Amino acid sequence: MSALPPFPVATGAGPATPPALAALGLRLRPATTADLPGLRRVYADSRADELAQVPWPPGLRQAFLDQQFDLQHRHYLQHYGDADFLVLERAGEVVGRLYLQRSAPDHLVVDISLREALRGQGVGGALLAHTQAAAAASGCGVFLHVRRDNPGARRLYLRLGFVPEGGTDSHERLAWRPSLS
Repeated sequence: MSALPPFPVATGAGPATPPALAALGLRLRPATTADLPGLRRVYADSRADELAQVPWPPGLRQAFLDQQFDLQHRHYLQHYGDADFLVLERAGEVVGRLYLQRSAPDHLVVDISLREALRGQGVGGALLAHTQAAAAASGCGVFLHVRRDNPGARRLYLRLGFVPEGGTDSHERLAWRPSLS
């Protein structure tokens, strides 16, 4: 495949890092092309449990992950080009991503992913609570899609006040509105 297209150039400094994350040494900022290797690792972590079930040799598994990351990156840029493509970093290392399309009446969390070492520590909850507060300040709600085979993420979203609104066989749509919480 050819070189990956770059992220759109961010205007401004991007959103402030939520205080709870700054206290953990994390920083939220706009993604750049230089972040693609780190984002590739975040993506691989997000698929690790699923691919552990597949008896592929490591080289084939990595080739598959690289191909899937490349396709997903192109898809997100093509279909959500006006989104905020944000990375979460610690000490210069990309450890997560939040891709957020802000539009009325509801903001869309296109993707939220964290490296395995950060999961279960409140990082995802802090990112989403920050997203909800910003949406509420704009008079908007938030929606996202979660894989049905990801019960941990689903529990987090429900705890944050998201409610099911249908979906497909593989993904459930969850929505949060300021009046619902």
